[in-house]
Amino acid sequence: MAESEICIRERASAMLIHPDYKGRVTEEWFDADAWGKQARPVSSGGRGGAWFLRAGADRLVLREYRRGGLVAKVSLSAYLYTRESEVRSFAEFRLLNQLVSLGLPVPRPVAAWYRKLSPLQYRAAIIIEQLEGTTPLADLFQTMASDAWALLGATIRQFHDAGVRHADLNCFNVLVRGDEFFLIDFDKGDIRRADSGPGWKAQNLSRLRRSLVKVSGGESEALQQRWQSFLDGYGHTS
Repeated sequence: MAESEICIRERASAMLIHPDYKGRVTEEWFDADAWGKQARPVSSGGRGGAWFLRAGADRLVLREYRRGGLVAKVSLSAYLYTRESEVRSFAEFRLLNQLVSLGLPVPRPVAAWYRKLSPLQYRAAIIIEQLEGTTPLADLFQTMASDAWALLGATIRQFHDAGVRHADLNCFNVLVRGDEFFLIDFDKGDIRRADSGPGWKAQNLSRLRRSLVKVSGGESEALQQRWQSFLDGYGHTS
């Protein structure tokens, strides 16, 4: 077990906790109702199931893992259990710890949890530190200057140069604070080997562009200009 995590097990559930939060996090932290007025739903993007939390002086985000598409009609939050290392909350917690150690702009993980519902099913959640003072890229599309788009391109290139694949790079998973950009929601993300080929990077960029087209209401000359500024920044980073 890595030094950047503490594992606690109790009956059918287990938690990973960052050492900085040792002795504070309990299983109750993963129940939004238990927080009362200290929990506020996150409204931007996603499928719901996320809350801003106030834990004393700390500002955190709780996110439940929820399914989308047709499968959500069968089960919104239950996932197939194969082995603990593949539990989505544990995998994301450990990936975020790696990205923090690489100096990449992501939120620090606080704790991850899962509970087995049966031998073959589990539900899970993760708590991360809130990136205060940030705004989703989706809300800034119309006002962001060309040099900021170039900075965003350079930031995405940093992740790609480190082999980091974001599984759903859309404009709600990019947060902006001044001239800083952060990526969030690394569910199903990973770090690719250097010999894995460039295809996943192109797919990442294509996913982001489709998201921007959707948010902006369709293709336009303004979108093309902003995207070119993004590509200039992406291409000029070593």
